[in-house]
Amino acid sequence: METLEMVEKPVMKIGIEDKVEPSKALVFGLQHVLAMFGATVTVPLVVGGAVGLSGSEIALMIQAVLLAMGIATLLQTSIGSRYPIVQGSSFAFIPGLIAIGSSLGMAAVQGALIVGGLIEAAIGWLGIIGKVRRLFTPLVTGVTITLIGFSLADVAVKNFFNFYADPAGGTIARATLVAVITFLTTVFVALRAKGSLKAMPVVVGAVVGYTVSVPLGLTDFRLVRSLPIVSVPRPFPWGEPIFDTTAIVLLLFAFMVSIIESVGDYHAIATVTGSEITERHIARGIGSEGLACSIAGLLGACGTTSYSENIGVVALTKVGSRHVVRVGAVILILLSLVPKFAGILASMPAPVLGGLTLALYGMISVTGLRLIKERVEFNDRNTLILAASLIAGLGAPQLPAEFLASFPRLIASILESGMAVGALTAMVLDRII
Repeated sequence: METLEMVEKPVMKIGIEDKVEPSKALVFGLQHVLAMFGATVTVPLVVGGAVGLSGSEIALMIQAVLLAMGIATLLQTSIGSRYPIVQGSSFAFIPGLIAIGSSLGMAAVQGALIVGGLIEAAIGWLGIIGKVRRLFTPLVTGVTITLIGFSLADVAVKNFFNFYADPAGGTIARATLVAVITFLTTVFVALRAKGSLKAMPVVVGAVVGYTVSVPLGLTDFRLVRSLPIVSVPRPFPWGEPIFDTTAIVLLLFAFMVSIIESVGDYHAIATVTGSEITERHIARGIGSEGLACSIAGLLGACGTTSYSENIGVVALTKVGSRHVVRVGAVILILLSLVPKFAGILASMPAPVLGGLTLALYGMISVTGLRLIKERVEFNDRNTLILAASLIAGLGAPQLPAEFLASFPRLIASILESGMAVGALTAMVLDRII
C-alpha cells in the first residue's frame, strides 16, 4: 500500500487544481518567471564564461536554457509530480559542466546530460527513489526545507549589495537604495495591497526596482545588444554529442545532489500548499526531471532541477495553481524565441534580485521551521539531531575550494550543498540514534 502523508497549512487562495482567468494567469505566470529568471540565466553565463564560449555562443546557450526549462516545467506539472513546481537551471551542475566543457568540449556536455538524464528518469519511474522515501521523516524533511532557504541566504545578501557585479564596493550606496526600495515595495504589496494586486508582489517589486535602477546607472544593456531579435533554438548546437564515460560519471555526482534537493522541494511545496505527498508524486517528479535533463542535453542547455525560489512565491502569494505555473512555462518558451526580450530580463540588476529574494528565500526556511515545530517532538534525541544537522548543513559549504579538492569528487560535490549535507546528516542520525 502506498505511503500517504498529509501536511497542514493555511488554505491557499488558489489551490493546485484551480484554474485562473487568462489575464490573471498571465500575470501570476510572469511572476514565477521573474522569480527564477535571474538564477536560470546565471548558470549559462557562468558556465559559458568559464568554458571560454564567445558572446554569441553564450547567448545561444541562454536561449536553449529558456526553451529547455519551459519544456521541463510543462513536463513536471503534467506527467511529473503535478505540483506547482518550476524547473530551472541547477547550480549543482556548474562544476561538472565547466570541467567537462573545458577538457572535452560542449559536445561531451550534451552527451553526459542525455545519458545522466535517462539514468535519473529510470531512478524515478522504476520506483527506486520511492523505496528510500521512508528516510524522509518529518525531522529530516524539516531540516532539508529549512536549509534550502538558508543555503540561498548569501546569494540574496550579495545580490542586495551588488557584490557579484561590483566586489570593490563602488556602487554600494546606489545598490542598497535600489534593493531597499524593491524589498519594501514587495513587502508592502504582499501585506497591504488589495484585490489581485496583492498576489503580485514579485512583479510589482521587480518593475519598481528595475525602473529605479536605470537612472542610477545599475542596468547593463550590453547583453541585449548582443542578442538577435528572433531566432529558433536548434538541437545539438555544439555538434554531434560525445558520450564520454568519464564525463558521464562526473556529471552523475551532480545528478545525485540535484535529486536530494528536488525531493526536499517536493516536500516543501506539499507543506506550503497543504497537499498530500506520496511515493508516486516523488517517483514521477524525479522521472520527469531526468527526462527534462536529457532534453536539455539535446538542446545544448544545462541540467534542470526544481526551483526553491518559486516555492517562496507560492508561500508568499498563496497562489498554488499548477496551471499558473504552466503559463509561466509557456512564457519561458516564447522568450526563448525572442532573445532580445530575454536579454532585457537578464539585465535586471542584482540589487533588484536581492530585494526580491530577501523575503522569498526566508519564506522557505520558515516553512521548514514550522514543519519541525508542528510535527517533531522536541525531546533530547530529536533536538540533538536537529542541532547537528543544521550546523553541518550550514558549515560544510564554507569549506575552501582548495580543501574540497582533497576529497573525492562525489564527496566534494555533496559538501558544497548545505542542504544535501544537512539532509544526509539528519537521515543517518535519525536511523542510528
